[in-house]
Amino acid sequence: MMENANKSSLEGFILMGISDHPQLEMIFFVVILISYLLTLFGNSTIILVSRLDARLHTPMYFFLSNLSMLDLAFTTSSVPQMLINLWGPDKTISYGGCVTQLYAFLWLGATECILLVVMAFDRYVAVCRPLYYATIMNPRLCWLLAAIAWLGGLGNSVIQSTFTLQLPLCGHRRVDNFLCEVPAMIKLACGDTSLNEAVLNGVCTFFTAIPLSIILTSYCYIAQAALKICSAEGRRKAFNTCLSHLVVVFLFYGSAIYGYLLPAKSSSQNQGKFITLFYSVVTPMVNPLIYTLRNKEVKGALRRLLRKGRDVG
Repeated sequence: MMENANKSSLEGFILMGISDHPQLEMIFFVVILISYLLTLFGNSTIILVSRLDARLHTPMYFFLSNLSMLDLAFTTSSVPQMLINLWGPDKTISYGGCVTQLYAFLWLGATECILLVVMAFDRYVAVCRPLYYATIMNPRLCWLLAAIAWLGGLGNSVIQSTFTLQLPLCGHRRVDNFLCEVPAMIKLACGDTSLNEAVLNGVCTFFTAIPLSIILTSYCYIAQAALKICSAEGRRKAFNTCLSHLVVVFLFYGSAIYGYLLPAKSSSQNQGKFITLFYSVVTPMVNPLIYTLRNKEVKGALRRLLRKGRDVG
């Protein structure tokens, strides 16, 4: 067993992706490359606008900037390697690269689970406790909540990834996925994985199902409070902001629950691959669109920055 483990360490792994359908690889390469470039542009724009426009120096945009930074890191931890493997015949990833990807992907994914709860709490205070919003959501609490999200995700990754890497691989090197992530590594193992699957389900329930329940409960209170707002403009603004957040929540949690809470050995392999693509490529790309298309403040800030740039020019 030690010899087989050393063999994997020396030779690395083979990320199969869609190598059983080579005629589709170039199509996937182009689509994923365009999606990645849009992700970089969209999330970088939100970060820059939130930093440069003083009107957006609020808790909501502080957390939105954190989400954009998270999405940039999340997609960058997997997509470049994905593009390399789709471009040519070489599908390998080094052992160190696979381990790094495993830790980083799980860290950033778990962090997003917590951060979306924090953003729901921010909206709850803004709509349900508007008179106390500035007092409750002070800068110190905002930084503390952001730190809890990032460190909580890191702690989960260190424990769960390390536990997964203890599984015997018996020389198996073919990871039937686009990247190294926990469900794919469990499927690669040759020993009894029932304990790992139980731990995976328990941890993922804690990081997905429970946060999703908290978010949905908070939005029930938000909806009740929003309906009591006297002005139509105030109601519309509250519902638009919350609707954007809810769409992001359902996209992310829906795909994460499907990909991680289903039994690792029994779920369809092709379905698992495309779910992985969805939350590693599609969700980070659409988040900026969802938050900006229905958000007058962000669109107004973009127009002001563009106008200022033209004036300087």
